[in-house]
Order: sequence, then structure tokens, then C-alpha cells
Amino acid sequence: MSGSVNLSRRLALEERVSTPDGAGGFVVDWKELGMLWADVAARTGSEDFVGGQVRPRIKYRILVRGAPLGSASRPRPDQRFRDGTRIFNILTVAEFDPRGRYLEVYAEEGVLP
Repeated sequence: MSGSVNLSRRLALEERVSTPDGAGGFVVDWKELGMLWADVAARTGSEDFVGGQVRPRIKYRILVRGAPLGSASRPRPDQRFRDGTRIFNILTVAEFDPRGRYLEVYAEEGVLP
């Protein structure tokens, strides 16, 4: 593990929730599971052309405290982090160090629905 880990940014861990809309479909919303302290660092950026507009795509490495598989505090790729109006869609999660003290999460910044 190179460098020090600075868990100085508080992020909300959120999970997608679908509820029936009464017309045969579903409404998708996000439920906050809890807050995690994190070390957030931008890694790569690119641009996509979507709907006639350029859309920047920025990927981040986010470090959080380790948690065992299945734990509610362990992020998963079907979840996201929120920091105010900024969201980070989780792409991958893995142990950062051999002892599992930290998790390394790769996420892509998105927009609120």
C-alpha cells in the first residue's frame, strides 16, 4: 500500500429501490443505507457524445474502511455514493490491502435522476 489513506470525505451509501407505480410499472428511487468516511481521488476522464451533447465521464478511486462480504456497510456495484448533488456510481469493489483494512472502490461520477 503506497501513501497514506485520508478518510476525510463523508459519503452516503445508497441502494436502488423499485416500488410499483400502480399502473403496471415501477418507480425507481434511492434509499440511504448509511454514511461512510472516504478518500476520494479522480483517476481517468473521457467524453461521450450522448443526445447531441458532449458528456464528460470521470472515474474515481474511493477508499473506505474494510467490511466483510455481505455486510451492509460493504459497497456493491449495484449501489452508489452521494455527496450532496454529486453521485458516484459504483463499478467495482475489492480489498485495497492484504489485511482488508480498506476497500478500493472504482466509481464513475453521474448525475441525480
